Amino acid sequence: MTMYDISATEEIVGRVQGHDIVMNKEFPLPGDVIRAFPPSVKLIAEAGTGYNNIDLDACREKGISLCNVPEYTTEAMGDYAITLIMALSCSLAAQMKVLARGDRTYMHQCHLGQLHHFEIQGKVLGIVGGLGYIASKISSKALALGMKVIVSDVPSTPLGMRDSGVEVVSFDDLLAKSDFISTMVPLNKHTTGLINAAAFDKMKPSAYIINTARGPIIDQAALVDALRQKKIAGAALDVFGEGSAPPPPLPDDSPLYDVFNEFDNVILTPHIGWQRLEARQRVVDMCADNIAKFARGQPMNINMETGLPIR
Repeated sequence: MTMYDISATEEIVGRVQGHDIVMNKEFPLPGDVIRAFPPSVKLIAEAGTGYNNIDLDACREKGISLCNVPEYTTEAMGDYAITLIMALSCSLAAQMKVLARGDRTYMHQCHLGQLHHFEIQGKVLGIVGGLGYIASKISSKALALGMKVIVSDVPSTPLGMRDSGVEVVSFDDLLAKSDFISTMVPLNKHTTGLINAAAFDKMKPSAYIINTARGPIIDQAALVDALRQKKIAGAALDVFGEGSAPPPPLPDDSPLYDVFNEFDNVILTPHIGWQRLEARQRVVDMCADNIAKFARGQPMNINMETGLPIR
């Protein structure tokens, strides 16, 4: 076994020579790189949930199987999404930003109406993309807090969840009814820019958008306009790019920094939702288990989009 902390794209093909399994953590594996892999490579083990960084067509062509770790961050991401909902509902970021600017007015006396404070019990959480592992965890936590949960009507939605207090609705209805909207879809050609200007126009002006999935799911220019035009009440973003490792920083001239500085209802964090200590240990353990079972001819978490038989 050979390990590398970071691999530039041009170094990958040379480094996988002679190996049967390639373990990857969100680094881009484009088609030309995978097509240049030696015949020895039988499996790409992605040490994470998303795999939009890997060219599936090239995997099919090369006969390379792909597995991921779908459940390692379920608890952490569920906690973080609820944390963002609570922070937005109690103006936590607004209070911290005011104090950071040196304004201690709130510390002396806070008058009614100065902050947008409200309880989350009875509020509607809309989960875009059905109820996968993470979305199900967010849903159960939200229901326990007295929220109403609705999910967008997509093929992957487990219909049995309707009996658990979750209502399945159309995407447009979700946009119109939700007080908080959480994006829980993978990044692909169908979901890039899914939350666009037309989507913001359908939301309530009191609604908040939360993105802990992948950055391009939300059209950033449309989000900036929606915040400035007060089409929505605020936003909390934990992702900005496509999920590559290491995640590229926001450009210094990103308009997201501008709205963060202009408004107290915007939260930006550097993709920390999954980074709980327990989750980091879990991804190592589960990825090792994926590889061990593949080697024993008992594969698990194999990506069916590649359509590959197990070799």
